[in-house]
Amino acid sequence: MILPTLFHIGLWFVLAALGLAALFFPIAAHFWLPAAGMVLGFALIDALFCRTRPALKLVRSVHHNLPVTVWSKVALKITNRGRFTLSLEVHDRCHPDFTVKDQPCAVGLAAGQSATLTYQVYPTKRGHYTFVGVDLFIQSPLHLWQKKWFFPQQSETKVFPNFREIHHFALLATHHHLSMMGIKKLTKRGEGSEFHQLREYRQGESLQKIDWKATSRYRRLISKDYQDERDQQVVFVLDCGRRMRHVELGKSHLDQALNSILLLAYVAARQGDGVGFYSFGGSQKWLPPRKQGDSVRALLLTMYDIESSTDASDYLQATQDLLALQRRRCLMVIITSSRAEDHDDLLTMARQLRRKHIVVVADLRENILDDILDTPISGFREAIRYEALLHYLGERKSLLQEMKHAGIHTLDVNANQLPAAIVNTYLEIKSAGTL
Repeated sequence: MILPTLFHIGLWFVLAALGLAALFFPIAAHFWLPAAGMVLGFALIDALFCRTRPALKLVRSVHHNLPVTVWSKVALKITNRGRFTLSLEVHDRCHPDFTVKDQPCAVGLAAGQSATLTYQVYPTKRGHYTFVGVDLFIQSPLHLWQKKWFFPQQSETKVFPNFREIHHFALLATHHHLSMMGIKKLTKRGEGSEFHQLREYRQGESLQKIDWKATSRYRRLISKDYQDERDQQVVFVLDCGRRMRHVELGKSHLDQALNSILLLAYVAARQGDGVGFYSFGGSQKWLPPRKQGDSVRALLLTMYDIESSTDASDYLQATQDLLALQRRRCLMVIITSSRAEDHDDLLTMARQLRRKHIVVVADLRENILDDILDTPISGFREAIRYEALLHYLGERKSLLQEMKHAGIHTLDVNANQLPAAIVNTYLEIKSAGTL
């Protein structure tokens, strides 16, 4: 469809004003009729240039994998293969789940000329997305008309959990700045439960580390050097029920849990352990523990499109599934967000899994609970709310205490505290040699 531009509309407005003047001043008609005919002729000729589809080549450059809730760049290269200069307004069609900035873009292209336009997208949800094409608004040579053309240009991308945090962690690990993420360095040389090597005894070390056979052979004190056990398995158990839909600072508890899982998976893979994944309550998926070099990528591909549901999570059914799927002893990290009505089932789940596995339960807490505790009480309503909160927190504390008495590791943390908390817990378990 060809549309008139503002300049075109303004020109016709001037001619209409002259036409009205000709009604009162007949001499003005001698000038108005030729002027109107000339403008009409130029407008028709100018419109003919818009009827022909322009010879353009478009190439979009976008990463196949994008992190959620992070700005990412998209580039669009346009080449004018025609014989005339074109004035374009470019708008790349994006999915409604993407926030877009730096669009639309205006550009002028001479014949044979190319230009690369860039804009940024901010995916708000994970999943598989397709860029279908580009809308181009092309100005006629005299700028009297504007024609909209659609150029199909399909590109596919997957929006993953924020894997850039893994790269940030890798950079910190390289520079030995793990404390910036709240991760403690617990392992020391010579500690652990798996034999690593023999070395010369150092003064002050425990006599239990001395290898007396090697000492007799070499006729000097020789110590055993240990390291944390490798080739263990870590299985992440993620609740995708309605509780995990809670949103804080623009991110749901589910998204923040997925980011934490990626971080711990990276750490476990660096430690030589295999990582697996099981989700329940909404999307139900199972990835058996694997130790291959691409284990973190396999985890990404498994859980990138997981969504939370509006249903209540069935902890007991998940327990039965896990006991059937994972028979080898492993570390199970359960991430959930429970309420009082869930506590009995969650406790039963943790106890049954604890009979065979090492279990960590990370029960996420909303930030607003801490905010209410810090808010001064200024009236009766605030006092009632404060008392109800204390009762609720007391129930959570009782649940966590029962789990600890059953030998279950527990974490009562906010979602933003989860990454460092679960990594520290994993390192503590590895250092203690209980896995």
